[in-house]
Amino acid sequence: MFRLDNKIAVVTGGGSGIGKAIAKLFAKQGALVQILEWNTDAANETANEIKKNGDKAIVYKCNVANQKEVSEAFANIGEIHILVNNAGIAHIGKADTTKEEDFDKVILVNVKGVYNCIHAAIPQLRKSGGGCIINMASIAAQVGIPDRFAYSTAKGAVMAMTLSVAKDYLQENIRCNSISPARVHTPFVDGFLKNNYPGKESEMFEKLSKTQPIGRMGTPEEIAALTLYLCSEEASFITGCDYLVDGGFVKLNN
Repeated sequence: MFRLDNKIAVVTGGGSGIGKAIAKLFAKQGALVQILEWNTDAANETANEIKKNGDKAIVYKCNVANQKEVSEAFANIGEIHILVNNAGIAHIGKADTTKEEDFDKVILVNVKGVYNCIHAAIPQLRKSGGGCIINMASIAAQVGIPDRFAYSTAKGAVMAMTLSVAKDYLQENIRCNSISPARVHTPFVDGFLKNNYPGKESEMFEKLSKTQPIGRMGTPEEIAALTLYLCSEEASFITGCDYLVDGGFVKLNN
């Protein structure tokens, strides 16, 4: 079950965290993974780990916010079966403390970046007779998260795009779903704690972990496992849905 043999899968932001876990799992399950990443050092590290296991991965240096770069990457890749829109950036701030340039940057990467990749992927998915798109959304699109104004705005747009794409390409055998994680323990979290709470990293990590009712953060591998299922033939009846992977955050945090 959940094999991706002979599937060509594009994973954006595959250099670290959730994207890296997805790329490694997809390759393990038989996919030829195409990693789109602006940080090629990190992406090549992911690809090397994949190749050490005898699996396949190719790296493309690409800023998803730049449509020309995205279009060139997809033209070089050719037909695909899977697109995982994982690349994104975070931002901390309220509406009145978020600078215009920061808001624009978040929207450019987290919204336009997703659009750019979908725009380039649809013709390549058609060539293969259809396929699957996964957009990485967030619980921030569904509930109020303090100091995440721009990020929440962007992820809300990602959820709306997911529904639009699922509807528009239903008859072309192209499925589109989104995944909404809560806090996941990635290198970003460690960097955030180090920069904002020096000397108190362990204390704050524990505090953030306990905001999930389940009592801990998620792991990139847990997000990757759901992504694999949704991109597999076993999930061929699923489209236009958002999946919470949040340790009970949205429904149980009363």
